Amino acid sequence: MLMALASTTPAAQEAGSGAGFTSDEMMTVAASRALRDGAVCFVGIGLPSIAANLARATHAPHLVLIYESGTIGAKPTRLPLSIGDAELAETADTVVSVPEIFNYWLQAGRMDVGFLSAAQIDRHANLNSTVIGSYDKPLIRLPGAGGAPEIAASCREVIIIIRQSLRSFVEKLDFVTSVGHMGGPGQRERLGLTGQGPTLVITDLGMLRPHPGTLELELTHLHPGVSLDRARTAVGWDLAISAELASTEPPGEEELAVLRRLTATLARGSSAGGPA
Repeated sequence: MLMALASTTPAAQEAGSGAGFTSDEMMTVAASRALRDGAVCFVGIGLPSIAANLARATHAPHLVLIYESGTIGAKPTRLPLSIGDAELAETADTVVSVPEIFNYWLQAGRMDVGFLSAAQIDRHANLNSTVIGSYDKPLIRLPGAGGAPEIAASCREVIIIIRQSLRSFVEKLDFVTSVGHMGGPGQRERLGLTGQGPTLVITDLGMLRPHPGTLELELTHLHPGVSLDRARTAVGWDLAISAELASTEPPGEEELAVLRRLTATLARGSSAGGPA
């Protein structure tokens, strides 16, 4: 499912209002900055893919992008429309089978960073991308797990990118698709999970990290133009606030120019009729 930056609602534009950028642009730039040059990144379609390709086009030219379809070292000249987009295979260093990507690369712990999104997240960064409502009679049936559970379990670290609202930041998930820190310290280890789990959650309002002691998400950064009260009221639990709460650096001119160039290729590819 594509998550376009030319956003869908006024709320998605509000944080950057009057500042020359939208809240989705701020979120995507912040996510791209979290990726270090040379890292091996397991990328999903949508905002994670946009952020990863922005990083590769700016500060991290040696970032290795791996997509679920089996493309390793993809260097797309435009944003892919799906994991099956031919652009990924044509620009990759190599293409392997899906079982090899999961068994040899992901589950063996060879991925530095996994990028995930979801419909719901809770205070310990567990994720739901399966259903809204009961599983047997859901109000909405979502796209499902895909490779997300394995990414959450096995990547050395996980970065989550998700829009912040009472619908998405919930006290209790309707369904646990991918484990974050479960109920707190020690629970991932008891399951034998090799990755350290979510280390950063980036939203359209700010950034959150697990508290070192409790592993509960705490707000560490507010994006420009976003008030603390707004961030608090967009979460379905009593949000913990870091004692060193900081302001996110606004997007630079180059970051915005590259990001907008990338998203323009996505719009052109979609209108031309690309892979579903």
